[in-house]
Amino acid sequence: MNRILILLWIPLLVSCGRKEPGKPNILIIMADDLGWNQLGCYGGPYHTPHIDALAATGMRFTNAYSSAAVCSPTRAALMTGKYPARLHLTDFIKGGNFPDSMLVQPQWHTYLPLEEITLAEVFRENGYRTAIFGKWHLSQDKKPPASEPYNPDKQGFDEFMVTYKPVAGITDPEGDPHNVDSITDRSIRFLEKHGNHLFFLVVAHNAIHDPAIESRSRINRYQQTIPDPGYHVEPVIGAMINRLDKGTGRLLEKLEELGLEENTIILFCSDNGGKEAYADQKPFRKGKGWLYEGGIRVPLVARWPGRIDPGTISAAITSTMDIYPTMMELAGLPRVEHPLDGISLAPELLVEESLEKETPGKETLVEEKLQERMLCWHYPHYHRGSGMKPASAIRIGRYKLIEWHEGYLSGEQAWELYDLETDPGEQHDLSGEQPERLESMIKELHQWRNETGAQMPSLKE
Repeated sequence: MNRILILLWIPLLVSCGRKEPGKPNILIIMADDLGWNQLGCYGGPYHTPHIDALAATGMRFTNAYSSAAVCSPTRAALMTGKYPARLHLTDFIKGGNFPDSMLVQPQWHTYLPLEEITLAEVFRENGYRTAIFGKWHLSQDKKPPASEPYNPDKQGFDEFMVTYKPVAGITDPEGDPHNVDSITDRSIRFLEKHGNHLFFLVVAHNAIHDPAIESRSRINRYQQTIPDPGYHVEPVIGAMINRLDKGTGRLLEKLEELGLEENTIILFCSDNGGKEAYADQKPFRKGKGWLYEGGIRVPLVARWPGRIDPGTISAAITSTMDIYPTMMELAGLPRVEHPLDGISLAPELLVEESLEKETPGKETLVEEKLQERMLCWHYPHYHRGSGMKPASAIRIGRYKLIEWHEGYLSGEQAWELYDLETDPGEQHDLSGEQPERLESMIKELHQWRNETGAQMPSLKE
């Protein structure tokens, strides 16, 4: 269906931008390469008082996943509510070349197609002022002029500022090397300007992506830090996280100052797991780039005062692509006509309301239903930074299967099966012990790939 026709049906009752009673503002804060256990509220060794306070006043998810183990596909899933495999956007843009590899990578989209209807477009059509400040990474190139045809202003954002990661040896570490302060400053100006209107704001940080550089004063604060037993603590990472946490605190303070705290939904998340080289992902295996838990298990915190119970913890299985339908339902927006892969977490977030909707005498929580959910990942690429090879993965309830494409396409052993409830570190492969479960999950994974039109790599001739 034509892109414009799809949007025309959306009511324009709030097109003037004035606040409609009951409709909340939306603030999404996305960190870069932040592993879940690097936050104090997840048991990590670093000091993150502002993010911890956010979790204490909202809901913290322990089974939240990024839609990919690298940045661009996850950000595309956030914007569209779809699996990266369905979008054919499955690697960080522009990806890499591997002429000596066993498999040939497919021809994938190195940009977010303009025909996709983004979350920002839907909110803008419903009267919200929209903005994104920070990392975008969904254009063919990072910088103009090559980036311009697919920049945020072409995808539903009224205001935007694109930032880039620093360059080691060139960027001044004593300034604002990862743009945390400039991103926060620009976001605060937006809040001050549009606080009397409904707004949809994405704060997309570059931190804590490499290179690991920070100001000497901040690093010194962590230089003498005694790590918790079993954790590897890097002072420079601690300093980067400290600045990220303070930026988050400044946003929270500004919302309170402007009287917007009660009517603003805040979501804090990360685009993928932490980089294994400098961030301990314990208890998970590996890190960024990998389909093991260390690469895709991420922090997720949601707050809406008076609607989400403070200090709650959810074990529901969630994905970045769920943010799209979740924010729409929480804001009371009409459903879009185009299909979404994500599911709304609103019934899980608004626990009391969801229980009221249950059949009398039925004690099943929404969380329990989501714990049996199926999620899939697809990465038909090689990743030089981590050593990851082409693979797909599926989680159904407590069990997770990884299929390695080199083995699958060459007819060799290709599968690993884990029970994440008893083995979150994925150390004990059950593929030889549970053949029936293995066969069933392989079938589900292949059906999902066929249904989404996932692109597969091919064997070299």
